[in-house]
Amino acid sequence: MGAVAGALADARFADPRRGHPVAVFGSAAGRLERRIWRDDRATGAAYTALCVGAVAAGAVALERTVGRRPLGRAALAAAATWTVLGGTSLTREARTIGRSLAAGDLAAARERLPHLCGRDPSALDEQQIARAVVESVAENTADAVVNALTWGALAGTPGLLAFRAVNTLDAMVGHRSPRYARFGWASARLDDVAGWPGARLTALLTVAAAPEPRTAWRVWRRDGSAHPSPNAGQAESAFAGAVGVRLGGTLNYGERVEHRPVLGAELRPVTVDDIERACTLSRRVGALALGTTVAGHLAIRALMRRGKA
Repeated sequence: MGAVAGALADARFADPRRGHPVAVFGSAAGRLERRIWRDDRATGAAYTALCVGAVAAGAVALERTVGRRPLGRAALAAAATWTVLGGTSLTREARTIGRSLAAGDLAAARERLPHLCGRDPSALDEQQIARAVVESVAENTADAVVNALTWGALAGTPGLLAFRAVNTLDAMVGHRSPRYARFGWASARLDDVAGWPGARLTALLTVAAAPEPRTAWRVWRRDGSAHPSPNAGQAESAFAGAVGVRLGGTLNYGERVEHRPVLGAELRPVTVDDIERACTLSRRVGALALGTTVAGHLAIRALMRRGKA
């Protein structure tokens, strides 16, 4: 009940524009990082454990506060689900950029792209921005929707909130840069581990939601492991096959340039119209993920009750 209510709240209201709990967590984590930063893995591991542990412990304390009251636990789960899900905001941002590109306003699209991903938009043309949007929609469907729901199914409200904390820390300190190469190592590796099940579920659900499931399956199974990330390539390759476009290649992150393998090399290049196709697919995958994880959670609870009996 809580997961469904939280998902409906995200669909209706999206993320709050001010005072979002994830933003509050990010600010607190940023202040802590500035105080304890050292250029070594041990300090980074302690930082990650402290931040994620505080969120998980807080969630457990909240669950104990409401006790066995079903409505209280459902309300807590609904609030946590709304907090961690980002599917509606994701597709809204993507569609905003798509409308700018469709109107021929490349400058507006470049200005808006950093709201969606970390790439340097200054030298990107229309096709490259469209590709960046489709890739970001694919990757964030896994991170901001499916993975969160997966951990909610496995570990309830603490799982939901702890996963979002892990994912947020990875975005803050998990990237490869001189400052975070060692300090952010633990956050990046923990995000890889936490994202493993949801990334594969995202790919499977994308195949199920695809207009041409066989193409989505073929591209995913062939190209999913070619990506340098153990998880992002699963969703991106499945989306490439489902939308029928070619993803990957050279990416510019300002001072850092990455040359990634091409996903779906035999397919056509991305166009502006593919942004809407990717957004529609993302919403379908999110709905399937909600049904799958709620059913999985009920099955886990039934098995636990049977084991106790």
